[in-house]
Amino acid sequence: MTVELPATSAGLAHTTWEECRAYYEAFAEAPLDVASLESWLRRWSRFEELLTEAASPAMIAYTCDTGDAAKEAAHLRFYTDIIPKAEEQGVRLARRFVALGVVPEGLETTVARFRASIDIFREANVPLFSELEELGSRYQRMTGGMMTEWEGEQRPLPMLAPFLQASDRAVRERAFRATVAPYVAARDALAELFTQMVERRQAVARNANFSDFQTFSFAAKHRFDYATGDCARFHDAVESVVVPAHSRALQARRRRLGLDALRPWDVAVNPYRAEPLRPFKDGVELARGVRRILGALDPVLGAEFQTMMDEELLDLDSRKGKAPGGYCDTLHARGRPFVFMNASGVLEDVMTLLHEAGHAFHAFASHEQPLIWQRHPGAEAAELASMSMELLAGSHLGPPAGMLDSRDAAIARLEHLEDVLMSLAHIASVDAFQGWIYTSGEGLDPEARDLAWLRYRQRFEQGVDWSGLTAERTARWYRQLHIFLYPFYYIEYGIAQFGALQVWRNHRREGAVALEAYRRFLAEGAVRPLPELYRTAGAGLIFDPVSMRPLIDLVEEEMEQLRGLVGA
Repeated sequence: MTVELPATSAGLAHTTWEECRAYYEAFAEAPLDVASLESWLRRWSRFEELLTEAASPAMIAYTCDTGDAAKEAAHLRFYTDIIPKAEEQGVRLARRFVALGVVPEGLETTVARFRASIDIFREANVPLFSELEELGSRYQRMTGGMMTEWEGEQRPLPMLAPFLQASDRAVRERAFRATVAPYVAARDALAELFTQMVERRQAVARNANFSDFQTFSFAAKHRFDYATGDCARFHDAVESVVVPAHSRALQARRRRLGLDALRPWDVAVNPYRAEPLRPFKDGVELARGVRRILGALDPVLGAEFQTMMDEELLDLDSRKGKAPGGYCDTLHARGRPFVFMNASGVLEDVMTLLHEAGHAFHAFASHEQPLIWQRHPGAEAAELASMSMELLAGSHLGPPAGMLDSRDAAIARLEHLEDVLMSLAHIASVDAFQGWIYTSGEGLDPEARDLAWLRYRQRFEQGVDWSGLTAERTARWYRQLHIFLYPFYYIEYGIAQFGALQVWRNHRREGAVALEAYRRFLAEGAVRPLPELYRTAGAGLIFDPVSMRPLIDLVEEEMEQLRGLVGA
């Protein structure tokens, strides 16, 4: 049976599962041998490109407007009905491919992933994943609709970010409390929602003969090159190397602000200038500024970002009803990325867009790989692309191309490096907390979860006074959408951050040579194992304190030099 593929993804925009199944049946029944394998793979890959690209606009439309019931229904139609069943059929076709016993050049990693997916697949988990998508949509609807009163009007929470940086400490405190209050108020509802998620995830693991969802996730995420024990080593190394460095940075901040103790509303304010940095007014100005920065770093990357601007592949401004956070989604059939974020005019938004631009450049470069499975590596490599871009582009924030003057550019770099230290400590706490949820035996108990979170925060976040703010400190994990929507997608940020620090170090020493290595890494997509991808970029996987220390020393040395430049 042969079925003609649509010319574009628009041909599948309103598809039903029955229509999709006909395509999969055609691939399942088509003759397959060594001679026909290449053409069969290309047709299957093309269909996956078209189907995922048809689903992406529905997801994008919903996250851009979570209050629209029709958009939510369109999103859920794909992600609770079609996509889970398509993944089931994908495993079915992968079995046909793997059974041939042939591994074409460039598909070694793909075959290893297929084998892992075949091993863990259970038909009983298909409806469970659909239920998890529905629960995830509910989380986005609850949090995307959160508003707070500020100066007499209701505002989306991201729009309070500028006030968290106000020079007036009372304003910062009021903004902090207003931002956190909706999560504190929704704690019970969010806790119940999360309990339902944990129940289903643990059931998924048991169905696949795993002891818990953590071990299932390592297999599902194709983590072939490190294990849970390595993550524990990472946590310990961060505690011994990064946490003291971050504490030193916080003490420098406290002294600069002239405070006896840092409170949570003191960690975002800029201690080096009277008024907060406001690099742009709106999303249009943000995009134009980042375009100049990227063009100064590399004309090819700048041109790719211009393509995204020209083709309206950016949705940057925060607004009512928009889902929280930011992401870069790939439209596979066209080979185009789409970036979503919630900008509110602060420096962090510039770094967020540079981060997502790194993902976008990965999508552009890896699209040259012929098959969809060869383009997207695991998150450890994907985040290496994005976190490296933050550091590589950081040197161009100032004149002549950047969005800031020389002193403010130095301040921005100083803030970013402080954030690198903070984020590594945060990553360790989030990953350790998630491991506890799914392996401790207490993960279904909301009270026990909250207490565990506080223990991990105390371990990894030192130097900030949270006295009298237990509910607010607890609420931080309810704001971490990864824990709800993308479980165990977080240690990758830490692994990638240390990889990015190596790429940055190389670029400081070697300039264009290091940038070219980074671009070669982008183009390799997923055709090599993770350690080889890192080596192409000029980096290695790091889990131990001995390897972490020189990189953290470099960060602290750079911060000290920048403090001299800004007169700190």
